[in-house]
Amino acid sequence: MPVLTTLARVYVDDLDTALPTFVELTGEQPRLRFAYRDLNLASIGGYLLLAGSEEALAPYRGTHATAIVDSLDEVLDITGRHGGEIVDGPNEVPTGRNMTVRHPGGATVEYVEFHAAARATLD
Repeated sequence: MPVLTTLARVYVDDLDTALPTFVELTGEQPRLRFAYRDLNLASIGGYLLLAGSEEALAPYRGTHATAIVDSLDEVLDITGRHGGEIVDGPNEVPTGRNMTVRHPGGATVEYVEFHAAARATLD
């Protein structure tokens, strides 16, 4: 199966302010923390926190979830066969490669194929 895990997206204005609550809720520390464009992101438990100004977050708010996948090429094939529309990507990102797909029915999902270092955080 191409999807390894799915992260619920949480949009926040300040990552350092938001993280302590999620650390306590999940009992975990962030597995990944990185900057991308005008955003700061952290993966913790089943969440992906995206922090930035309203303007910086605006283009991403319509994306419902982030799915970590084994192969972005396989996802391209599957979503293409089912009428998915690529909204953005594929792109090189700090954790590997990503793309955003609008599926038939309206769901918009970001798919990320982690590079080896990021993939190690899944264990």
